[in-house]
Amino acid sequence: MNPHNKIYVAGHNGMVGSAIVRKLKAEGFENLVLRSSKELDLRDQSAVNAFFEIEKPEYVFLAAAKVGGIVANNTYRADFLYDNLMIEANVIHAAYVHKVTKLLFLGSSCIYPKFAPQPMKEEDLLTGILEPTNEPYAIAKIAGIKLCENYRRQYGCDFISAMPTNLYGPGDNYDLQNSHVIPALIRKFHEAKVSGDKEVVVWGTGAPLREFMHVDDLANACYFLMMNYSDEQFVNIGSGQEVSIKELAEMIKDIVGFEGALVFDTSKPDGTPRKLMDSEKLMGMGYKVNITLVEGLKTVYINNF
Repeated sequence: MNPHNKIYVAGHNGMVGSAIVRKLKAEGFENLVLRSSKELDLRDQSAVNAFFEIEKPEYVFLAAAKVGGIVANNTYRADFLYDNLMIEANVIHAAYVHKVTKLLFLGSSCIYPKFAPQPMKEEDLLTGILEPTNEPYAIAKIAGIKLCENYRRQYGCDFISAMPTNLYGPGDNYDLQNSHVIPALIRKFHEAKVSGDKEVVVWGTGAPLREFMHVDDLANACYFLMMNYSDEQFVNIGSGQEVSIKELAEMIKDIVGFEGALVFDTSKPDGTPRKLMDSEKLMGMGYKVNITLVEGLKTVYINNF
């Protein structure tokens, strides 16, 4: 992949897609093909085929997806399954038909079985039942991996897949009802500081362990894989930075400057005790994470509040 190559980033307005665009531009890539979902509905096969016929991209980063929190995933189950299946199938098949040189598909760590051993290795996929609340989304993402794997086997396409861990960073959603744990905690502590509240309550004991990665580190990893990796086995992309929810809350409390008390509501459920990706495969290729969790959280808070 060279700066003169035409590159299509599907989902460039999203958190992950926009980070990939930033990385490509930083590396001197300017021949980028970008379309919003209003300009190109990736669920429409004829529209996708026409786009590939006209633009003829040489490389594709497939970061487009219908995403949402637990409530959305559990409520709009058919939409999450159908939309994501169509997006993946249309783009991957068009990439094959129009002889794209290389494609990278991005999945999600939610594809692993609910009770997968920790840390989760690539080989643990399809070894147990999925988390019921986001099963349709996970099945769609697994289908995307299998499309890349089997287009490679049957047609010799250089299509690869990567599985990111929990992400945070620019473009995140700070809605308290629908956001993930980091943006939710940042907003919670910030609003408590502004309001002069005496305490912030966090659900559970604070004991569960989670891994977090800055989205710019993910973009670096995607670029690294596009340049250096070609195989049918998907690759975990994790940071190896594992913290308890309590440690995370204390970290964010200090960064925000909230001076009240941090209280854990132990009557509320903790969720999965530990969720960590095994990223030895990626790290063994020479990839390194650049942004520590503290550095990343500080930057995110300064830039958003």
